[in-house]
Amino acid sequence: MKIYHNPRCSKSRNGLKYLETKGCDFEEVRYLEDGISEKELSDLIAKTGRPAFDFVRTHEQVYKDEFKGKTLSDKEWIKVLAENPKLLQRPIVVNGDKAVLGNPPENIDAVL
Repeated sequence: MKIYHNPRCSKSRNGLKYLETKGCDFEEVRYLEDGISEKELSDLIAKTGRPAFDFVRTHEQVYKDEFKGKTLSDKEWIKVLAENPKLLQRPIVVNGDKAVLGNPPENIDAVL
């Protein structure tokens, strides 16, 4: 199991704590520090069954300045997210062939 995590984000920390209270073994992926590839994002988002735009943080300034009002394909949004990882919603929890956005933390139950 993996959690795509930003330790500076309270929602992400809540997701991490939720996994810990459930006694789960997981790998923490700090995608803001290590980066995240388009391929990894594409696989991750596909496992959720949701469109890529659902993973865009629309309140971030870079979104407002550069992308607000634009209609992009999933592939194009994935490229944007890989180039601007700050825009990626978090946390994202992956377990095998399933993944979920862990906000609220109870959403994580869907992949446990």
